[in-house]
Amino acid sequence: MERISAAIDKARKERQAGGKPGTGPARAAGGRGAGSGGNEAALSELWQGLATVEVNPRILTRNRILTYQPGPQATPFDVMRTKLLHEMRSNDWRRIAITSPSNDCGKSTICLNLAFSLARQSDLRVMVIELDLRRPSLARMMRLQTDTNFAAALSGAAPAAGHIRRHGRNLALATSHVTPNSAELLQGVAAAHVIDQVETLYRPDVMLFDMPPMLVADDTMAFIDQVDATLLIAAAESSTMDEVTRCKQDLEAQTNLVGVVLNKCRYAENAGTYDYGS
Repeated sequence: MERISAAIDKARKERQAGGKPGTGPARAAGGRGAGSGGNEAALSELWQGLATVEVNPRILTRNRILTYQPGPQATPFDVMRTKLLHEMRSNDWRRIAITSPSNDCGKSTICLNLAFSLARQSDLRVMVIELDLRRPSLARMMRLQTDTNFAAALSGAAPAAGHIRRHGRNLALATSHVTPNSAELLQGVAAAHVIDQVETLYRPDVMLFDMPPMLVADDTMAFIDQVDATLLIAAAESSTMDEVTRCKQDLEAQTNLVGVVLNKCRYAENAGTYDYGS
């Protein structure tokens, strides 16, 4: 535990030192396994020790989560995955927040599609943490048979490991319940410490945070200094240019903005698709 605490303190100091947008926090040398003394076998055992959860592919498809398996429908998200990984590796990033200007832009759907797409790369460990504590939706979208509430871990009321579930070998899911005073919780020292501890212990290659919409409440901006970069999801025919511009300016003042994704764009549904045959 002393080694873990020392690693958390070091990571926090490096994050604070590298807090200027565009730099990204420094990471401990050693890559995968560095958080467990460089022991890949010990890290694998730690992941295997997480309680498991199963998903139904038909339910995923019904809720537009299309990257569970490769195919033409997964391709746009796979392209997004490749671009995101390039940016992350170039800047030594690990924590990515996903948010939107307002409700119903599809940010949670994109978060899960990215997560399953990333997890299809067997050399990556991926962790999704639900921080939209006003309208959590991930467990419902996947019909997960679990009572996990990661918000309880953020407050220090429960161990984090008890509220993380593993799907497959390399995808961890930390879903949450509706939580009062969510902005205060996300801005608190306890929540930052828990996130640092989880990252140091499980050493995921990618951490995706499903955040609340920015213009609905201040939760996202309360937490945004804890991530390396952000994806902003806008909805065609719904999000206005003024909303996107306001969110973009606020994010760029506090963190790195990977890009703006235009979701629900009907005219591009079948554009540019191809296959190599059956």
